[in-house]
Amino acid sequence: MSSSQTMKAILISSFGPPETLQITPSHPKPTPTPGTALIRIRAFGINHAEMHMRRGEWAESVPISGIECVGEIESCPGGEFLPGTPVAALMGGLGRTIPGSYAEFTVARVGNIVPLGEAGGKMELSWAELAALPESYATAWTCLFRNLGLERGMTLLVRGATSAFGRAAVNLAVEAGAVVTATTRSEGKVGQLMGLGVRDVVVDGGVGLAQRLKEQGKTEKFDRVLELVGNSVIVESLTLVKRGGRLCLAGWLGGLDPIPGPPGEQAFAGFNPLLQMASGVHFSFFGSFVFGEPEFPLSDVPLRDIVESVAEGRFDAKPFRVFKFDDIREAHRVMEAGKANGKMVVVVDE
Repeated sequence: MSSSQTMKAILISSFGPPETLQITPSHPKPTPTPGTALIRIRAFGINHAEMHMRRGEWAESVPISGIECVGEIESCPGGEFLPGTPVAALMGGLGRTIPGSYAEFTVARVGNIVPLGEAGGKMELSWAELAALPESYATAWTCLFRNLGLERGMTLLVRGATSAFGRAAVNLAVEAGAVVTATTRSEGKVGQLMGLGVRDVVVDGGVGLAQRLKEQGKTEKFDRVLELVGNSVIVESLTLVKRGGRLCLAGWLGGLDPIPGPPGEQAFAGFNPLLQMASGVHFSFFGSFVFGEPEFPLSDVPLRDIVESVAEGRFDAKPFRVFKFDDIREAHRVMEAGKANGKMVVVVDE
């Protein structure tokens, strides 16, 4: 097999710790078919989903992980994109059912690819800066403006706001004129969140946020809640939503264990809306794996406008840390240790 038919890739050799990520110098390069495009990957973001895939905790995964990337079109059989077009690609099976972005090349469905400029045109951001945006911002935008229907003047709680996803949501919500309260587990990150334009920051030690809010004199419930900590606190978060308000669950910073049932109610194995939800509260879920499906077109997300906002300094979206391709294990160690204070990205070629 000639070098042009192979690529460097990172494979999950077996489920387990970061050491199971193996760099392979000559993996077969994928071939695009009509309806897909071959992308030369320049950089990709690191996500918690990939950590769970590596551990074998995700419902679906393939040896080459990675749910998002930025790069250039190498070839596109259907002609939807010109070679050399800078693009972002996310989900649509990437890393779950088809080889993902932990490689020099990947093939993605055209419906899961968004152009970021013109072929041969000048880029407003570096590849590393662009790689920090697709998954976090596309998902945050959809949660806020589709699931939650966020409008100017509404009060919004972002629970888990110092994650890359959370920071993206805060940036978008503040720009949209929402009145944002953000949570963090660390006192040291309060100033960071205030700098993004939120009204309030609450240090969240897990279950007990309602009491912390009361201690700070915040007795009003919220119009909207974006829940990123996940199942471990979702029942409490539902109590913080006004009648007629909405909550969207879209993150699992607190782990993937099922929603716990009511205390002392042994007859129920898990979440029981009858006993654990207030009447009149709207509860929805969003997972970015649906992007590209007819009901969830990626074209719905104004990703190029978001890139422009970052380039003009309206959003603080700089990568927290940039890794080299060969340092993928270290990137996963940092993520697993909870030391990522923002989006981490990997640059494929320097």
